[in-house]
Amino acid sequence: MVAEKITDIKTLKLIANKIRQYVIKMLYEAKSGHSAGSLGLADIYTVLYFSAMTHDPKNPNWEKRDRLVLSNGHVCPVMYATLAESGYFPIEELWTLRKLESKLQGHPHKGSLPGIENSSGPLGQGLSQAVGMAIVGKTEHREWRVYCIVSDGEQNEGQIWEAALLASKYKLGNLTVIMDKNDIQIDGTTQEVLPLEPLSDKYKAFGWNVIEVNGHYVKGLMRAIEEAKKVPHKPTIILAKTVPGKGIPFMEYMVEWHGKPPGKEQMEEALRVLEHKKTLIEAEIVDKEEE
Repeated sequence: MVAEKITDIKTLKLIANKIRQYVIKMLYEAKSGHSAGSLGLADIYTVLYFSAMTHDPKNPNWEKRDRLVLSNGHVCPVMYATLAESGYFPIEELWTLRKLESKLQGHPHKGSLPGIENSSGPLGQGLSQAVGMAIVGKTEHREWRVYCIVSDGEQNEGQIWEAALLASKYKLGNLTVIMDKNDIQIDGTTQEVLPLEPLSDKYKAFGWNVIEVNGHYVKGLMRAIEEAKKVPHKPTIILAKTVPGKGIPFMEYMVEWHGKPPGKEQMEEALRVLEHKKTLIEAEIVDKEEE
């Protein structure tokens, strides 16, 4: 059965909160993994899988499904958590992350779990994979769309810009790229490592439709994804400004949490914070930073 598309904002926020709790528990159990980006992408993954994409967790290879390619594969904990919450595999399997013989590897591997469309590892390659899928979809007049999650740090890779040129050449209106624009990478901030701005102007110059949005504003994300569907002859990139470590005050904006898991006390504190956040969402107390 095709997954129901949820439009209720409160419900989507509660799902994103639950996914963040899964991510914290997974990383603690694994004793390794990437916290900041995984937490920062929870709202985007929630909107994609529970509101925007056409897919069927019970039939993951359904021909008419939308495809999602994860380029920055180190944030796969949020992907695994979302797939499990969507019904692709049991929640209990999440606690095996990065353990021997686990299907949940440190980077996603196509074929190891249902719902994974690509293997990733080296940064910059996911966009090329997504462009290839979109070319096939357009050439064969398929109705399904291709989505691709990329990081801002991997914009340092030349392959990203080669893929961007190719997508523009073929006028891939069936391709929507969402950039996790959190301003950090493994060696520091993107500004320190290799400044990217003016990023919007660069993609426009490459022939792309560009939308900028707060990556934690659920309604804004939903609107941006729908806007992308209305541009038939250009690929779209959504520059989603996110907070690394979103939801956990001692992690937010901190570069050191890029590739660091929480310890026991940190996990417990993070889960307390997220449980409190859950009560605020249920009470419909608005976080102005998410609008």
